[in-house]
Amino acid sequence: MEAILQKEVITDRAICRLVGAAAFVFLTALGAFVRIPLPFSPVPLTLQTFFVLLSAALLGRRLGSISQLIYISLGVAGVPLFTLSGSGLFYLAGPTGGYLAGFVLAAFFTGSFLKYAGNRFLSCFILFCIADALLLACGLLWLKVLLGYPFKKLMLVGALPFIPGDLLKAFLVTVIYVRALPRLKEIF
Repeated sequence: MEAILQKEVITDRAICRLVGAAAFVFLTALGAFVRIPLPFSPVPLTLQTFFVLLSAALLGRRLGSISQLIYISLGVAGVPLFTLSGSGLFYLAGPTGGYLAGFVLAAFFTGSFLKYAGNRFLSCFILFCIADALLLACGLLWLKVLLGYPFKKLMLVGALPFIPGDLLKAFLVTVIYVRALPRLKEIF
């Protein structure tokens, strides 16, 4: 039985990469449906940022970013993947548009610098926190353009409510990444 479990189901690395990217498109979309609306903010809490960071950690800079671009492209094309089953180009003009752009930037950033963190837990955790802060900054910038809120209100509606959950997500992604790193080298 152990010999069966150690065999690769998919031996072609290109197919593994394709399946991985498709999986993170699906998981990011699924994360949009795990949402907690905030009565004081136009942006809900979702599980998406967990999958954005994890996509970059497991797939790398290129495939992690591509998976997020595909997710956004499918939503813009009309597939109801965004929060509240939203879709279409005009969805990007709403309050969450900046965060969606931040998905790609955070995945690219994470994948670019993760090799320098190695498998050191604290270094990886800090990197994931920085990537998440970058994602939040994109969202705040867009909220500023869209709604014109002053800095204090921007922080109250677009960043501070998300920090505790994002720290937990960064911690969980770090645990998964550090434990999966030896196996990732074999797969990709």
